[in-house]
Amino acid sequence: MNRATTIQLIILLGIVFLMGQATYTVSETEQVIITQFGEPVGDPVTSPGLHFKVPFVQKINVFDNRFLEWDGNPNQVPTRDRRFILVDTYARWRITDPLLFFQRLRDERGAQSRLDDILDGETRNAVAQHNLIELVRSTNRNAEDVQIESEEEEVILEALELGRQAIQTEILETAAGRTSDLGIELLDLRLKRINYVTEVQQDVFARMIAERQRVAEEFRSEGQGEAARIDGERELELAIIQSEAYRIAEELRGKADATATAVYAEAYNRDPDFYAFTKSMETYEQTMDGETLFILGTDSEFMRFFDGDR
Repeated sequence: MNRATTIQLIILLGIVFLMGQATYTVSETEQVIITQFGEPVGDPVTSPGLHFKVPFVQKINVFDNRFLEWDGNPNQVPTRDRRFILVDTYARWRITDPLLFFQRLRDERGAQSRLDDILDGETRNAVAQHNLIELVRSTNRNAEDVQIESEEEEVILEALELGRQAIQTEILETAAGRTSDLGIELLDLRLKRINYVTEVQQDVFARMIAERQRVAEEFRSEGQGEAARIDGERELELAIIQSEAYRIAEELRGKADATATAVYAEAYNRDPDFYAFTKSMETYEQTMDGETLFILGTDSEFMRFFDGDR
């Protein structure tokens, strides 16, 4: 390679390097601010494609053009009715004025820090101005659709002044007023999670367990009372049935005895001697067997049918 070729190659590489420093691309999800010696120049670049700048002197600052997320840390906040709770919030925002955003916040890290101050502060103010029931519900409850089992649960029927949805909107509108001069638009804010602090949570769980146990004891006592009532009714019905069955059995037995007596009397009246003979034979059969020994006199009435003279 001769000297002329080497010079040409160096010039070509310098041109390529210079073009790389003088051009930049913007995607559909980006917006760019050009700074010169740290100061912004020109209008924000929001149209995607290839763009030019002064090499080595001007610098590009890229910002996201999409919806961005802010996720706050859980904070311990007292409500108006003196309930200490942990509130966890999140929000969606976007950069609407990249030049103002760059001048006030420089980058997204600065924006996140500023949003921490604004959104956490407004959330604390809103929570402190409302009762806990306002933060966990958005609509009123119908008394006919709710089963109240204790006095503490009557708070469910308490009428709301605003409700959770309205409080979220209130926080969003107030915070949006404070971020309008930062080149930021707040799109949405939600109370992601609300919970009691650990100390209060244990007390709440203990009260809930005690209340459930009390309700269980009431149900158990009612069940035992109902079981005793059913057993009493069963015993009474059984006694009535047994008494009625005994009465019917005695009536049948009396009728049977009367019928048998009538039959015996009729048989006796027809032929007393034959009746006495048959009854004696039945008695012999029932009282005598091969192993029975009787010692009776010949004049015994029991043995009168064994007398040869008869």
